[in-house]
Amino acid sequence: MSKKTVGLGRFQLKYHLNYIIIAVAAIVFAVMSLTGNIKHSDTVLLEKIAIAIMLATSLGMVVGFLGELSLGHAGFMCVGAYLGGKTAALLEPVLGNGILTLLIAVVVGGLAAAVFGMIIGLPALRLRGDYLAIVTLAFGEIMRSMVMNVPSTLFGGTLGLQTPRYDKKYLFIIAFAFVLIALAVIQNLLRSKHGRAITSIRDNEIAARASGINVTKYKLVVFTISSLFAGIAGVLYSYTQSRVQSANFDYNYSIEILVMVVLGGIGSINGSIIAATLVTYLNVKLQTILTGDLAVLQNLFYAIILIIIVIYNNAPALKHFREKYNFKALTARLLKKRSAKAEPAAPETDGKEEA
Repeated sequence: MSKKTVGLGRFQLKYHLNYIIIAVAAIVFAVMSLTGNIKHSDTVLLEKIAIAIMLATSLGMVVGFLGELSLGHAGFMCVGAYLGGKTAALLEPVLGNGILTLLIAVVVGGLAAAVFGMIIGLPALRLRGDYLAIVTLAFGEIMRSMVMNVPSTLFGGTLGLQTPRYDKKYLFIIAFAFVLIALAVIQNLLRSKHGRAITSIRDNEIAARASGINVTKYKLVVFTISSLFAGIAGVLYSYTQSRVQSANFDYNYSIEILVMVVLGGIGSINGSIIAATLVTYLNVKLQTILTGDLAVLQNLFYAIILIIIVIYNNAPALKHFREKYNFKALTARLLKKRSAKAEPAAPETDGKEEA
């Protein structure tokens, strides 16, 4: 009975460890923020990390689990940022710059991005590989062009949309709460029977169709959910800025999100979380350190570090080291020690037998 209980605990901890780590980190930083023991620059960094995690995990659904290449994630983020930011700007004089305005903006921006994802997904997901990448990339550029060329009274034109800035003490806490919601939706979907159908499409689409799986439906569901959370990330991004500009959502940003997914490992949610955190931290620190004339070296150092990470993840000579010291192996060791402590010790004997 004790072994079954330990096994159940191990199973639960295995699938909820990322929730626990993110929640504990958010609580610790929240206490530091509320007590004034954290810098404003660090709270901004935490905002960016939370947004990056949401973008990487949502794109990981499409790239890692569905097996399709999408380069338009920044376009869906752009939809959420502009429509959610416009909603917040309109509601601020009436409701104030509070949590209610933020939640309404998140709903509007997220649903708008999901609708665009569904509209684009219906024709685009009949394509595969490079063709789908080109279509999604074109969508992102179309979104940027639209918000720049509509009347400036709507989205600010080339100057950008002026949006309310949320209090830095609290925004990263809210952002991490949405990260936990996104993880709950994505992980529960992927661990269900629907998730097995999605991965079967990635492994062999022809066999999945022959098994009776509605491939088009599942592709559309994944694409829509991914777009939804990209839109929510866009709304949160608009709250970190005083002015949203379309130049921030170009194809380079879509590729940067894709880099996070690839570096973390295709099909690994935890890997996407870690990679998003590291890449965002690296970008911010390089911008801080390399200022003035040295700013031109930022992309060079960034590229060199990414190359080193890619070599580390794929070099055959480092395979044994990666297998021994990766996150999964370290977690397994901790769980093994935990189960060993939970098992009752064997009774001691003095070596004498009763007559």
